[in-house]
Amino acid sequence: MGAKIKEFLERRKELLNDRNAAELQHKKGKLTARERLKYLLDNDSFAEINSFAETQSKELDARKKAGDGVVTGYGTINKRAVYIYAQDFSFMGGSMGEAHNEKIADVIELALKNGCPCIGLLDSGGARIQEGVAALDAGGKIFQLNTTASGIIPQISAILGPCAGIAVYSPALTDFIFMVDKTSYMFITGPDVIKTVTGEIIDFERLGGARQHNEKSGVAHFMADNEKDCLDMIKVLLGYLPQNNLEGPPYHASDSPSRETKKLEAFVPEDPKKTYDIKEVIAEIFDRHSFFEVQGSHAANAVVGFARLNGYVVGVVANQPKVLAGCLDINSSSKIARFVRLCDCFNIPLINLVDVTGYLPGTEQEHNGIIRHGAKVLFAYSEATVPKISLVLRKAYGGAYIALVSKDMGFDKVLAWPIAEIAVMGAEQAVSIVNRDEINKNPKARAELARQYSEKYLNPYAAAKLGKVDMIIEPRETRIALAKCLEMIISKREKKPAKKHANMPL
Repeated sequence: MGAKIKEFLERRKELLNDRNAAELQHKKGKLTARERLKYLLDNDSFAEINSFAETQSKELDARKKAGDGVVTGYGTINKRAVYIYAQDFSFMGGSMGEAHNEKIADVIELALKNGCPCIGLLDSGGARIQEGVAALDAGGKIFQLNTTASGIIPQISAILGPCAGIAVYSPALTDFIFMVDKTSYMFITGPDVIKTVTGEIIDFERLGGARQHNEKSGVAHFMADNEKDCLDMIKVLLGYLPQNNLEGPPYHASDSPSRETKKLEAFVPEDPKKTYDIKEVIAEIFDRHSFFEVQGSHAANAVVGFARLNGYVVGVVANQPKVLAGCLDINSSSKIARFVRLCDCFNIPLINLVDVTGYLPGTEQEHNGIIRHGAKVLFAYSEATVPKISLVLRKAYGGAYIALVSKDMGFDKVLAWPIAEIAVMGAEQAVSIVNRDEINKNPKARAELARQYSEKYLNPYAAAKLGKVDMIIEPRETRIALAKCLEMIISKREKKPAKKHANMPL
């Protein structure tokens, strides 16, 4: 038996020896697969599985290596169980062969069976060409499991190097994508192929760098300065998420529910045409230092993210008046809809902070499908069964009012400040339509007609009389009122009609 144990120890030593990998990765300012796992997971918590799996391709006999370019297993982060895989770029560029893909699929399946988050640390050039269709089919198994696991367990992808070809589709199917500035790249086809096919010359960074996918495409949700910061951000994110869809998110009391929000009056100008930073409002209302923004660099006219209110995790959706006046456009609609659906998957209540004039007008928006994309917001909120609270800070007009505030859309509690304006449209636009003939005869009458319309309709009391606003509150009472509303509906349960699935306007 001694000889067998000796052989095993030698094999394991060879498996764990990543000196060459370390040299290759460190030159690029990157960690090895095992260094990443060690940094992210709790000390001595990682248990590796399928460590001796290798490719069965005869063409690669001379290059075979135990593990086949991916380290898989499970461990804990802040004492909570996770399943995880980390691709090893030092072995054949982290290429995804059949055995490699089967290992990843196995981890996702185990995470699904055990109700634990699944984390992928990706660093791959894409499909392993030498293995042909076998590698592609095994990749399909990963995508199928990503889809099955969606909405059941949190799935997190960190792009820590190249992620090309078929490798991009698994993270695209997960809940969150993290990227690292200057070292992460995602694209279906690289610069060389693009140059050959289209003649366009472009580099890795401008094609699929972290900044492109965080700011422009919206593919990624977070961008870090370096790998360790990226892994630290994953730890923070997990603190807001439950293990699975049958649990609630972690509760951590950290701030007084009776704290008044006295700064809000100074933050928010009464004049609806003046701008302000909604992030200052968010910081004042929710538990101190608890706001964790999602997709902060994309569609900045909407702000979404996680926060805590009296210790409870909530999803925050807010209009940003200093960008496009907080209007909803194509990108912000998709951003809000996806975030709302994610919160609904994992039992996270939603709180809207509303200051919106409507959907962004214009030919470009109409021709690129604002109707279809805007409908996503309506669909997501209508379908969501978690507690939903909406607070109108200043303006809530037209279709955007329906999407973000309307009780008939399913919002459980609607609150408003005394300066709130709730109507089909603003006063000047309204009188231009309603009193068109009168204004044509006497243009000077416009200002007075707008003032009369504003006094009669643009206040929260008209909506409150109809039961469309539950509470009108002072700004300083905002945190207290929201906390009380949340306590009242935190245990909400709602059943929807049985069906296979809905047909969302994608």
